[in-house]
Amino acid sequence: MSPTNRHILIVDDEPNIRKLLSGVLEDEGYEVITAAEGAEARAVMAGRAIDLILLDVQLPGEDGLALLRRWKKENDTPPVVMMSGHATIDIAVQATRAGAVDFIEKPISVERLLVSIANGLRLRDLNRENVTLRETMRETMREAGMIGGEIIGTSDGIARLREEIARTAPSQARVLITGDNGTGKELVARALHTGSERCDRPFIKVNCAAIPSELLESELFGHERGAFTGAVAARRGKFELAQKGTLLLDEIGDMNPTTQAKLLRVLEEQEMERVGSERTIRLDVRIFASTNQNLEERIVAGDFRQDLYHRLKVVPIHVPPLRDRQGDAALLAQHYLDHFCSAMGRPGRGFSEDARQALDAYSWPGNVRELRNLMERLVIMSDEPEIGRMDIMPLLIGGTGIAGSDSIADNSRLVMAETLADKLTFFEKQTISQVVDQCEGNVAAAARKLGLDRANLHRKLKRLGLD
Repeated sequence: MSPTNRHILIVDDEPNIRKLLSGVLEDEGYEVITAAEGAEARAVMAGRAIDLILLDVQLPGEDGLALLRRWKKENDTPPVVMMSGHATIDIAVQATRAGAVDFIEKPISVERLLVSIANGLRLRDLNRENVTLRETMRETMREAGMIGGEIIGTSDGIARLREEIARTAPSQARVLITGDNGTGKELVARALHTGSERCDRPFIKVNCAAIPSELLESELFGHERGAFTGAVAARRGKFELAQKGTLLLDEIGDMNPTTQAKLLRVLEEQEMERVGSERTIRLDVRIFASTNQNLEERIVAGDFRQDLYHRLKVVPIHVPPLRDRQGDAALLAQHYLDHFCSAMGRPGRGFSEDARQALDAYSWPGNVRELRNLMERLVIMSDEPEIGRMDIMPLLIGGTGIAGSDSIADNSRLVMAETLADKLTFFEKQTISQVVDQCEGNVAAAARKLGLDRANLHRKLKRLGLD
């Protein structure tokens, strides 16, 4: 850890001690400020950022322990290392209970002092990182459609989802989260983690579809130096990083069969070895898995292990698509509209009634992710204080791939469609038809591209006369 730009405050009434410690720490690269008593120390802390305090127990006026207790009641107090030339076990215990990170006896050992300072600064960095991560998580949840840790929506499907999360989160059960692309499966996993006793522990995500199959095993379990070509140093895997916390295996349906077998063993035995190592590592990790695929169909096709499926599916949670969340689209749209207006420094705005009806009537093949992106585009492209249906419809068309159509017949039918339902049916039919054609009639591939399950796509094909 580099001491550069680290500010250390020494509070001691003995000038020789202040001078000695200042010289030692400045030689190590620290920036040092000194104070002879509590009032002077408070004035220093009010005027500049302090990274660590060396605080003597015996001071004129308010003693060091009293100062420590008062400072610890304030927000963002730097770590404090207590010093004393008349140390007793009782004083050391009091200092530790009051919040000191260490207690050093005088005369002070320089080596002991430097180690104590390094540990205190490391704790300061970890606390700051924890605050940053929590703020990032809150912002991620807010952007993804959560307020106060709760998923936004008033539909029956979201009410059921909330109840399932509330019941499942406090347990240690594994959870299999299913749903179309863009529905918020990772959001549900984070809500489960936040509601569990592991909430202060790591939440680690690994995307099984984004990592090449030959590297996935190393990503999950880690490796030792020299385990394979390119392994120039030992590395911890996601399981180790998630110790005492939660690991989300995203897109589990894309995991290769070899890694599936090794994952099954880990789940059964609660232990693992790094690649290239024979040392067994005991695990305490809660596992969530998510997928947009029908794993039962994958099992029948021989692409997914049935025993692994049942190990993962202790509690199944299905995230409903936006098209099945009656009334939630307009609610989410306003949430994202407010977010992007604030982020871009734009005035707040709202939707007309016919715009809200259009949002709720649209099928949202890209689900919440599509809606969020559309709201961002809308804030960029429109300056109207009230957003109407005609502001939204061109963006919905563009989102379905129809806007660039050169077909006069298609455009004529669109213009002739009188009701909003007819227009939306037209968009849905054209989109599905185009994607099925692109996939050369392969319904399973088209379903994946559209973010639908295959049975749902079959029903739509039949309803739209495309079967």
